[in-house]
Amino acid sequence: MRNLFAAAIATSVISISIPAIAQISTSSPTSPFVKFVSPIQTIDEAAIATMVHSVANLADQGDFETLESLFASEIQVDYTSLFGGAIQTQTPEGLMTAWASVLPGFDQTYHAISNIQVDVKGDRAIATADVTASHYLGDDYWQVSGQYEYQLVRQPNHWKVETMTFKLSDEQGDRALLEQATAAAADTPSSYLQQQQTEQAVRAFLTSLETKDMDAFAAVWAEDAVQDMPYAPEGFPRRVEGRDNLIQHYGAWPEVSGEANFTNELVFYPMEDPTMVFAEWHGMVEIIPTGRIYDQRYGGLFRVVDGKIVLFREYFNPIVFVEAFGLNEGGEFGNQ
Repeated sequence: MRNLFAAAIATSVISISIPAIAQISTSSPTSPFVKFVSPIQTIDEAAIATMVHSVANLADQGDFETLESLFASEIQVDYTSLFGGAIQTQTPEGLMTAWASVLPGFDQTYHAISNIQVDVKGDRAIATADVTASHYLGDDYWQVSGQYEYQLVRQPNHWKVETMTFKLSDEQGDRALLEQATAAAADTPSSYLQQQQTEQAVRAFLTSLETKDMDAFAAVWAEDAVQDMPYAPEGFPRRVEGRDNLIQHYGAWPEVSGEANFTNELVFYPMEDPTMVFAEWHGMVEIIPTGRIYDQRYGGLFRVVDGKIVLFREYFNPIVFVEAFGLNEGGEFGNQ
């Protein structure tokens, strides 16, 4: 749990009370991090300063989808001054998962950012900022104050955060609120976590077809699941209702399919409802009875509830399907 908190907390550093926030985020000569800051002068400096504010604001708003886009493909996160342990290397998705598993469990978080300084050298930059962050749960709070250091890399048309280090200056309030917030976030998952759960169920379904693991296949479906196939060829079912019937429908898959790949080109298109997603993927399967390669482009609308697929509306080219399985020559798919 410490690693999870370490990834989550530095971005949700909170100030305890309005007077405390005002005091720490103002230029006070007693603060060890306060400096006289040169005005932002270049377009790069302005872009990076905006990003520093955005990391704080998006975390407070719970917009982890947008926040994820501000980070490079691999990030080093250092919260050792707050939690001990080791520096962590994370993907943007992993970091956002950690934050989304804690921060939404608070009633309110607020990051007060001040004294941003930016040093740009070519395609690299370092930014520092003082921070006072407050996490509120009921009448209780937990506050940490200190300084963030960001290392950034220039990418086409924008900058990305590669490393983020928090240097603790002061801590007040009750750190134990972290565990309460984590429990609350688990009871009511954020839309970001629900979206991840939706995509994971779809990936598990396609992976089970690749590996011919029919136990894993059965585990992804809700009891009342439905698969619609509006473009199914004549003589092939256009709708299969219920998990048991879906298991039967795909029952012969391990025998009729050889080497298969459905996930190399899998792309998700999230929807406003995090329990739903539209996916596109490219299927390449050796069909054993015909000796042909089934090369198909798919689209699929999925709805996932509590980690189980409730609806799968599948779109595919029926001509390619009929040819690969030899359906016009007496071939079969499954037990239908």
